[in-house]
Amino acid sequence: MKYYIEAWSAKQAWHDLSQEDRGAYMAQLGPAIQQMAEQGVEIISWGLNDKDTDNRLDFDFFAIWKFPSDEMAKTFEGLVNGAGWYNYFEQHNIKGDQAGPQEVIARMIGL
Repeated sequence: MKYYIEAWSAKQAWHDLSQEDRGAYMAQLGPAIQQMAEQGVEIISWGLNDKDTDNRLDFDFFAIWKFPSDEMAKTFEGLVNGAGWYNYFEQHNIKGDQAGPQEVIARMIGL
């Protein structure tokens, strides 16, 4: 199981599109997201990044996904790239296996 976190903000290229073009672009992503859901991919949450967050990551939006395998996460990355998402959005990603606090703290101590 892989968790995947995306954080993004719109680039000027997105702002330059009409609302109709933005809607059409987003609508074309729907079938791919639905297909991934049918293959076991879960959307944990999509959201807006609160402006008042302490030590805020400077992105406006986020998504948290759960993938049944690393292979599915890599398929997702290919779909994102193929859809031209990065032409419109500045984004950074985090991917990893679920772990408990003790395991992560032990890894941090062992650095």
